[in-house]
Amino acid sequence: MNRFSKMIFALAGCLLLGVLVLGPALSQEEDTAERKERILANLRLAFPQLEKVPVTIGVIGPSGYGGLDEGTFTVNGRPQSFFVAEDDKKLYMLSGEAVDVSRSQEEITAELAQRAAAKAEEAAGRLEEIAAAITDLPYRGAADAPVTIVEFSDFQCPYCSRGAETVEQILEKYPNDVKFVFKHFPLGFHPWAKPAAIASHCGAQQSAEAFWTLHDRYFENQKQITPDNLLQKSKEFLADSDIDMEAWSTCAENTESEEYKAASASVDADVAFGQKLGVSGTPGFFVNGSFLNGAQPIAAFEPLIAAALDTGG
Repeated sequence: MNRFSKMIFALAGCLLLGVLVLGPALSQEEDTAERKERILANLRLAFPQLEKVPVTIGVIGPSGYGGLDEGTFTVNGRPQSFFVAEDDKKLYMLSGEAVDVSRSQEEITAELAQRAAAKAEEAAGRLEEIAAAITDLPYRGAADAPVTIVEFSDFQCPYCSRGAETVEQILEKYPNDVKFVFKHFPLGFHPWAKPAAIASHCGAQQSAEAFWTLHDRYFENQKQITPDNLLQKSKEFLADSDIDMEAWSTCAENTESEEYKAASASVDADVAFGQKLGVSGTPGFFVNGSFLNGAQPIAAFEPLIAAALDTGG
């Protein structure tokens, strides 16, 4: 399959991946089954590796494009679409669905405007839902800022650490225009991410300052933190805070306490909410409801921030 794969499947960026000359023209009397058998024989001639793997050809019928039929053959369970000339002189293997390129520039402009309007409406709906979910959460920036950035993040994720640096740049550049809120999205393969999320949630219940202290220190010390030392490190990070450490410990350490169970459930709820919004990895950002995926540079945020400011949010 190596040569076949390289020639057919690996060139997914091309519309027409190959052209095969299949042989004599098809007469009106030839049966469909005979046509498939002949096409398959020619494919095997062009790609000898097909002799050793199961190959089937599905329905072949009119494509709607002059002089071409369309069909699909399956190799080892993988479908490959094709166009074939009505006279079977040539077969064109396709990497994807045909694209309509007949639209005028005016039609293209109208379509783009329609898509932009739909995207803006979707973002507005998300913003309303997000706003209800971040009430009373710790924030950075201006409380009444016209732009709200909500991040779904994981304290153990190295990309999230880079994302935190970008957020600092944004807040420095837009001190009066941006409000930033953090939501938890610990990934299952990061062993200390959820305990850290719970610990920071417990801190936030007493003071925003305690939350942001842990937020910053977790990212700054990612390489030194382990599942075994997380809670001890957290206590060290909170040493200069004014919170009730005994209450924090009950919430963050005592897995049998009601406080811990409530904190854990809150973190799980953040994850579920992020998934509902379409977050599947970290970091994931929403800029006034518009989704931005991954550890993007500040340049990726600026157009979304500018658009939100231009439209008054």
